[in-house]
Amino acid sequence: MSEVKSIREAFAEASSFLSRSGCNEPQRSVQLLLEHVLGVSGAAYYMALADPFPAAVKEAFEAGVTRRGAGEPVQYIIGEQEFYGRPFEVTPDVLIPRPETELLVEAILRYGAELWPDGIVTPGEAALDSAGGAGDVRAARPLTAVDIGAGSGAISVTLAAEAPAWRVCAGDISPAALAVAERNALRNGTAVDFRLGDLLEPFAGMETDILVSNPPYIPGEDIAGLQREVRDHEPRTALDGGADGLDPYRRMMEQLTLLPAPPRLIGFELGFGQAEQVAALLAAAGHWTEIITINDLAGIPRHVLGITK
Repeated sequence: MSEVKSIREAFAEASSFLSRSGCNEPQRSVQLLLEHVLGVSGAAYYMALADPFPAAVKEAFEAGVTRRGAGEPVQYIIGEQEFYGRPFEVTPDVLIPRPETELLVEAILRYGAELWPDGIVTPGEAALDSAGGAGDVRAARPLTAVDIGAGSGAISVTLAAEAPAWRVCAGDISPAALAVAERNALRNGTAVDFRLGDLLEPFAGMETDILVSNPPYIPGEDIAGLQREVRDHEPRTALDGGADGLDPYRRMMEQLTLLPAPPRLIGFELGFGQAEQVAALLAAAGHWTEIITINDLAGIPRHVLGITK
């Protein structure tokens, strides 16, 4: 970086460098790097643009720009990504939370509140048996929401923060990912029951009212064609969904037998062109009276929910 005089000049020079390097969203990347090294954000960042560039942060800023120019996601460089208005630590052990996943959380919170207004499964409320009929009457208890594939904990920690009356659990096959999720739960002041294991296996025998998951859904052969930021840096185990990307959904449907009864509310995030197939999997299971597809902000079918009211 040349001897820039102001923060605005540093922003312009670094943005130009990242653009030439083929980075997506170069200006946004530079802003995040500047906010990180300067320790400011929001309005304070914009107010500081005319200030002299501090020599004390030059080395850290240049190192971050160099790493970003080589394709490393800016979130891993600064170690953080905001989700649902809260800060989440991110490392290469977890996927970077995406804005579209906030829509899944919103839907789960909305329908969960409709089904259980006070967050309690009351006496006399019947569970669904595997045929969709009345099962054993449950004692009063907080409803239980289970997040499969916790990653950074973005979904489970947000549910626990937004619906404190709920019991929230989350599982992941990666011990390193669970360690990140646990730190994020502590950072955001939430209590989440994290468990290590494959998909639904850690929750065998647990009464589960809500099941939510953003599983790996990229077809294996498509990974080589992803953006370098994703292909070369995000964990493959959190991306690869098998030959057609649908293996985790099929396996979760098969593993529902591990639970005492199917959840009354289930919600999945999925990839481009997969909504019809995932909806068909839920319909074939026969546990939910209503199957809903939700589009993301680009109008792409991104989430499928099964609901029994």
